Amino acid sequence: MAHEDETSALRFAVLGPVRAWRGEESLPVGTPQQRAMLAALLLRGGRTATAQELVDGIWGEEPPPRAVSALRTYASRLRRTLGADALVSEAGGYAIRAHGTEVDIATAEELARSAETAVAAGDFTKARELYAGALAQFTGEPLGGVPGPYADWHRDRLEELRLSLLEHRIELDLDAARHAEAVSELTALTAGHPLRERFRELLMLALYRSGRQAEALAVYADTRRLLQDELGVDPRPELAELQQRILQADEDLAAPKTEPLAGDAPFRVVRPAQLPATVSDFTGRVGVVEELGKELANAPDTVMAVSSVSGIGGVGKTTLAVHVAHAARESFPEGQLYADLQGSGPSPAEPAAVLGAFLRALGTPDADIPEPVDERAALYRSVLAGRRILTLLDNARDAAQVRPLLPGTEGCAALITSRTRMTDLAGAHHVDLDVMAPDEALLLFTRIVGAERVDLERDAAMDVVAACGFLPLAIRIAASRLAARRTWTVSVLARKLSDEHRRLDELRVGDLAVKATFELGYGQLEPEQARAFRLLGLADGPDISVTAAAAIVDRTTEDAEELLEALVDASLLESAAPGRYRYHDLVRLFARDCAEREEPQAEREAALSRLLDFYLATAARVYELDRPGDNLTSHLATVEDRGLRFADRHTAQDWRLGEADCLLATARQLVGKDTLARAVDLLMVTVDLAESGTYSHRFAKVADHLLKAAQRFGDPRSEGRAHDVMSASHIGSGRFERADKHAAEAMRLARASGDPVICAHAASDRGIIADIQGRSADAAIHLEDALAAYRADGNLLGEASALANLSRMHGDAGRTKLGCELAEQALAIHHRLGTSFRMANCMYALGIILTVAGQPDDALTQLDAALKVFRENRMHLWCSMTQFRMAEAHLTAKRPTEAATLAEQSLTRLQAIGGDWHRAQVLTALGRSLHQIGQQGRARACWSEAAALHEKTNSAEAAEVRALLEPATTA
Repeated sequence: MAHEDETSALRFAVLGPVRAWRGEESLPVGTPQQRAMLAALLLRGGRTATAQELVDGIWGEEPPPRAVSALRTYASRLRRTLGADALVSEAGGYAIRAHGTEVDIATAEELARSAETAVAAGDFTKARELYAGALAQFTGEPLGGVPGPYADWHRDRLEELRLSLLEHRIELDLDAARHAEAVSELTALTAGHPLRERFRELLMLALYRSGRQAEALAVYADTRRLLQDELGVDPRPELAELQQRILQADEDLAAPKTEPLAGDAPFRVVRPAQLPATVSDFTGRVGVVEELGKELANAPDTVMAVSSVSGIGGVGKTTLAVHVAHAARESFPEGQLYADLQGSGPSPAEPAAVLGAFLRALGTPDADIPEPVDERAALYRSVLAGRRILTLLDNARDAAQVRPLLPGTEGCAALITSRTRMTDLAGAHHVDLDVMAPDEALLLFTRIVGAERVDLERDAAMDVVAACGFLPLAIRIAASRLAARRTWTVSVLARKLSDEHRRLDELRVGDLAVKATFELGYGQLEPEQARAFRLLGLADGPDISVTAAAAIVDRTTEDAEELLEALVDASLLESAAPGRYRYHDLVRLFARDCAEREEPQAEREAALSRLLDFYLATAARVYELDRPGDNLTSHLATVEDRGLRFADRHTAQDWRLGEADCLLATARQLVGKDTLARAVDLLMVTVDLAESGTYSHRFAKVADHLLKAAQRFGDPRSEGRAHDVMSASHIGSGRFERADKHAAEAMRLARASGDPVICAHAASDRGIIADIQGRSADAAIHLEDALAAYRADGNLLGEASALANLSRMHGDAGRTKLGCELAEQALAIHHRLGTSFRMANCMYALGIILTVAGQPDDALTQLDAALKVFRENRMHLWCSMTQFRMAEAHLTAKRPTEAATLAEQSLTRLQAIGGDWHRAQVLTALGRSLHQIGQQGRARACWSEAAALHEKTNSAEAAEVRALLEPATTA
């Protein structure tokens, strides 16, 4: 007999195979009929089941002759397993009544009731968690493997419960703006349950909110046709109403009904609170603060409240705007966004990048963020619809930069600062910020220095603020210096400022006035600190790490960090994050002016050359860890820096991503004759950024900039390499005609300059492009050339890559046996090199060939393994295309529902990366999947979009897709 503490730990499952546990120990539950008896007792929730009821439930109308005797045998076995106290006999029947028994169906029903309560209370985050918990209780087909009419009836009931829970949970997903993720799930559900109209309704809504209106309407058309064919009825009124609202582009339909779900990683939506800290000693500006405060307070009653603050550098625009924004936070309870648009620097922030950051801050997954800036702006306005959010756009260059970033919805507001007055920003309230009034300037000075010191020398203090031109930034720097030097008097500082040679035109209005304020701080630096200040300001990157700074100043990392911290203390540098530093844009200009004035040109060039060497040497180490067996790094320009070392490949990849902005900025900046070769090589070893999605566009722009420089200098080696990275960039974006032109030019120049790396790379690129474009003869020539070039150069990884590409080419041409042999050769090289990461490319190629060869399950084994590697290494484009290839394999295996799910997942990723060609390929596969499922209208919508994308890129595949749209076509 089991002990009481044992019976109290019993757990049972019926929402899948019938199972039992005591604690963590799995218990045997016997034959199918014995499991049927146990399930019947569990589903009665402790109530007694008579012997006749059990016989009828297990065997139906034809029980065996000794059915009651068999029940006694089953009961005896169950008592031995569960404990005598767990199964009781009474009134000619049986019941399960153990203390503390848990049954998954009871747990699921209780969670569902709690979820309904949470919805009624408006706690949608908790409700979704509870529904998800209820669904997690289902581990397979309810009552799996259990015979009998009683189990059959309850199996249908329990499946209906699961589907109902799914509907509720997905509805909450859509209300929380998780429409992109929901599309793939709903596509599979509508395929599995074609007559369940609620799933169709939710799919229409998810597609519409994902910007796929044509597909949403096609779902309705498919549903109407299916219901008429199968049941002779029309869709229910709710579905018809939704169709009309989509046709009318109902704005309320596009916006979620509830607030996004907090805590739902990685789709967690938070109330952004991005405002920089306000200064505790904010002084004056009473009239302007009141004016701007009123404008923001009226935002709830205004379509869009926009206020623009303009003025010269250093006049306090940012300080004022941050102070006003903090004061207005209560009027914008759903959050505040902030971005430094870097308008006064050489590389103003791209609106697309800022929109991407804002959308992520508002909870939008990366996969849901489209690439074109107009689509990002539209999604941004949709996410803000119905919310009250303040956006502070600091340091804007012009109205063109700002317009895509404006909310445009009632209840939201934008506060903008800029050096120029944005008179062309329609509807904006403009404030021209002047220097401080003398009494305000003196009050600010006093608050920083301390009244006890200023009151003793009031006239001298007024001389100080006057010498600062009443500019707040200059006053703050001067006062901070004085506050840090207790032995100085105010008169000492005033005398220093009265020296015109030290102030350098500081009383002039405009940038020279700002420059003069920085001279005050700069003049107090020790010589070594001043040298670091001058040299660090030469780099174009948005910030700089300690190790990169050490390269610029030619000091150890420890010494460099000490210098950087000294500059932070002097308020001439900001600590952006642990180990990273940045200049205010005006300070950077001042630092460069100092460098041009005090550092010989040779030293300035040497400092930037050291930075380039550091980045190239370190990026080369990352490349080597990513690609064992690839000898590109032996063909790079010679550098003196040894670069950083990394413990593993993942740490190295993190460094490359973390430094991406600075790497690209440095490559773009150093296009002089002596640095161009190294700058191009830096792009060669960071080419993975071209496929990252986040940096793809910027990488292409930098590559183009370097290409033009190489052409100006007549440098064939650098020009060839620049063409090569341009080719790689265009291939990643699906622009194959442009890519082929660059690859052809790269090959011509490489042969002329004797560059073995580009001879191989360019031939490989041209072969890949020719294969994609259906030019198999050209593809074979180029890929064989690439293979020979890699072998001649001793590049084992390149050889494996060429073999994999050849295998795909032969597979596409129907020569699957040869394709498989070549892929196996490529895999053998990777096994020899131990390159699990790059091996995934070979597994990808082999998966494609096996699909063509009619071996879809073997193909899926290879593709699934490749997908795991691509995910681990954050290769988003490769992940998307692998999911697409897996969808093709499932289509070959006649599993269209699985194919549609994978194609939807691939399409979701491609919203932020890839190009038109990639998206068209996936849409074509999705259309085939939907057609086989029976959703012909939606399939045609996918094919129509795919054909338009192919025509946009002049792809030969447009005709093939158009053929699918012919009435007699069957996919």
